[in-house]
Amino acid sequence: MTTTFRHQFFNILQTALLLGAIGTIGWLVLSSLFSGIVAAFAVVGIGIAAVVGPGWSAASMLRSYGARQLGEREFPEANAMLAHLANQAALPAAPKLYYLPSAAPNAFATGSIDDSVVCVSDGLLRLLNRREFFGVLAHEVTHIANRDLWIMGLADVMSRAVSLASYVGQFILLLNLPLLLIGALTVPWIVPLMLIFAPTVISLLQLALSRSREFDADLGAAKLTGDPLGLASALAKLERRSGRFWEDIFLPSRRMPDPSLLRTHPPTEDRISRLKELAARLQTTISGDQDRRVQIPPRLAPVTRKPRLRWTGAWY
Repeated sequence: MTTTFRHQFFNILQTALLLGAIGTIGWLVLSSLFSGIVAAFAVVGIGIAAVVGPGWSAASMLRSYGARQLGEREFPEANAMLAHLANQAALPAAPKLYYLPSAAPNAFATGSIDDSVVCVSDGLLRLLNRREFFGVLAHEVTHIANRDLWIMGLADVMSRAVSLASYVGQFILLLNLPLLLIGALTVPWIVPLMLIFAPTVISLLQLALSRSREFDADLGAAKLTGDPLGLASALAKLERRSGRFWEDIFLPSRRMPDPSLLRTHPPTEDRISRLKELAARLQTTISGDQDRRVQIPPRLAPVTRKPRLRWTGAWY
């Protein structure tokens, strides 16, 4: 079993276990509050939301960020990259390319596997060279091909349902507190504990699920491009731009490291290390023009304003 296959196998296994754990906790919370029939209807509702939700949430997210589409005529180079990667990943259709007017370097995928979007920020376009940008696009396309958008959407819907049920349950317990105190009503001690801690536990499981999918997307991107070091270089640049690199050098004692349980992404150094291990086993030939910048459409003026919290709740 190769190292790459082993990583993918364990990532898939971890994803299945985490989704199973989230679903189990959700069922326990719902069934502790409602009858079996009502809980079953709630589960069906969650399933419908997970199927219908991606299209609605994608449009809502893009509007909240002020993103707009860049068609093939406006940005042919980037759209050609996406079309090539979509073909390599056997997607039903190439993702639409959207532009985020933000100086912060960022990229994300949204939508469904049949109707997907890859959104890139102005800061990302101006930071990375063609090779690195291609690696980042491949990472997002892999998320789409692996159905990570649906997986994370399902986990998010279950998390919201459990949180809502938890708040309702705690409210019901408070209303019945006098009856509990005089002994007229008994509730197993596990129920209030579950209602209190279930949302936190599910949030931690969501974060672990996100980290697992990121590792898999890195490996998938390396396969699509045949160039693990391109993505590794992009990750290193993004890490330096975030300020963490300089803090580690000049102020190592000033910054508390993020607890691993609370990270949405694995540590960048771990991701780069895995990509370098993969590159050592591949023989990749990179053409000279890969170090040049992507040809950004002239009408896209550089965004100079600093990112801030918008009224929509988005940060860009």
